Amino acid sequence: MADKQISLPAKLINGGIAGLIGVTCVFPIDLAKTRLQNQQNGQRMYTSMSDCLIKTIRSEGYFGMYRGAAVNLTLVTPEKAIKLAANDFFRHHLSKDGKKLTLLREMLAGCGAGTCQVIVTTPMEMLKIQLQDAGRIAAQKKLMAAQAQLSSSSAAGAAEPVVEARPTATQITRELLRSKGIAGLYKGLGATLLRDVPFSIVYFPLFANLNKLGQKDPSVKAPFYVSFLSGCVAGSTAAVAVNPCDVIKTRLQSLQRGVNEDTYSGILDCTKKIWQKEGPTAFLKGAYCRALVIAPLFGIAQVVYFIGIAEFLLDMLPKHRA
Repeated sequence: MADKQISLPAKLINGGIAGLIGVTCVFPIDLAKTRLQNQQNGQRMYTSMSDCLIKTIRSEGYFGMYRGAAVNLTLVTPEKAIKLAANDFFRHHLSKDGKKLTLLREMLAGCGAGTCQVIVTTPMEMLKIQLQDAGRIAAQKKLMAAQAQLSSSSAAGAAEPVVEARPTATQITRELLRSKGIAGLYKGLGATLLRDVPFSIVYFPLFANLNKLGQKDPSVKAPFYVSFLSGCVAGSTAAVAVNPCDVIKTRLQSLQRGVNEDTYSGILDCTKKIWQKEGPTAFLKGAYCRALVIAPLFGIAQVVYFIGIAEFLLDMLPKHRA
């Protein structure tokens, strides 16, 4: 029995539901990843993922761990939908008469999917990073102000702490569009492509081949737990493989800098400065956080996608006859 072809609306709905569930589960870890990647050696606020999350809760409250989540939850639906549906589209058109795809063609399909998704990924990441990193910069400035106040307390009276209003996603978007136009939202597009295209080239073929190991028959879907584990393994492997590109992308897309932190003019300048000032290990900052984010995110995504929740929902809708 041939595999049932899933309609495009069903693919988009499945991808969207998968993204929403996955992001809700792992967003605090993603916030820790962004803050760990952005801090430079001169001003280290956090020593590890757990240290970052603990300090975030203490200074910003529980919901501080979800700063930027609204942007992600809004845009992750089209992002994941495009990624998963595009991969299926390219796999279908690269297959010859339903024959098994070669590894090269699987990689080409993944390349196509990664290229398509940056239309949504780049502005989503751009806004999310500003909101996620705002707490780190505010905490750093507060610490510096406290140290300065302590050193000058004998000479002057205590000054009132300055409370900075943190911008919202809407305010950031308006300012970027006003000052730089649509290109402002697509800052770091090249770095995003440099991360997402290789990620998809690694992820999709690896997932497909791992998932096949759990299929007793080629015409029958693998059990849901096989799809989940395959998504976790493939996702974490691809995430760690492209982590250096993710560090560069995060640094380039950050509009605000902490005290004495470097600014970058492009991918090569960023790579050079990180290598010279922080060493090669800096390119692995947040790698384990990213693996912890991507593993369940794509595990859940593939389970939802392969179970086909959308087909059930679409079948529940009344069918209008002409």
